[in-house]
Amino acid sequence: MRHRKRFRHLGRTSTHKKAMLSNLATSLILTLRESDYYDGLTQADGKTPVNPPKHQGRVITTVPKAKEVRSLVEKLITIAKRSMPAEKAAEQFATSAERNSAEWKSWRESDTYQKWNAAMAPAVTARRRAFAILRSKEAVILLFDVLAPRFADRQGGYTRILRLAKPRLGDAGDRAFIEFVGQNDRVTKTATKPEFESSDA
Repeated sequence: MRHRKRFRHLGRTSTHKKAMLSNLATSLILTLRESDYYDGLTQADGKTPVNPPKHQGRVITTVPKAKEVRSLVEKLITIAKRSMPAEKAAEQFATSAERNSAEWKSWRESDTYQKWNAAMAPAVTARRRAFAILRSKEAVILLFDVLAPRFADRQGGYTRILRLAKPRLGDAGDRAFIEFVGQNDRVTKTATKPEFESSDA
């Protein structure tokens, strides 16, 4: 019996569904890459250039998949946000020396490194948790370095789902796009009240 198990099966086994949602979340986060990342990239044939996404932070999928991946993405952003205080606390013990230099090696053997390591431990754990879901180092970097600071002052509701008018051609499935809030927001304009000149007769 599956009492009180409220989630969408999406016509897949549990492992297939988990992998699909992980890939969808990774795809959504990777759309935040800079546009110059795609310069010179080619597809598998070696000739066709890779096009950047039309809209950063947006992925088109079906409505049920968008609703399922939304909770996963928002949990990942919450994990990233909760690691920010640990990273800030570790900054005071960090070093700006180049890796494997003499100064860096002496820092590694000092007590300051032990303090940095202890302060940084929760942030490292958070990144490992995110990597266990996303399976992409680049997506984890974007999640912690771009999305977490962007939503630092926002209490939940980091994504929105908007249904598309046209269904999918193959099976007429309802389509929608899921995107991050604050990037493609519509600017609401308030109408100005018309002013009538008062004519003194």
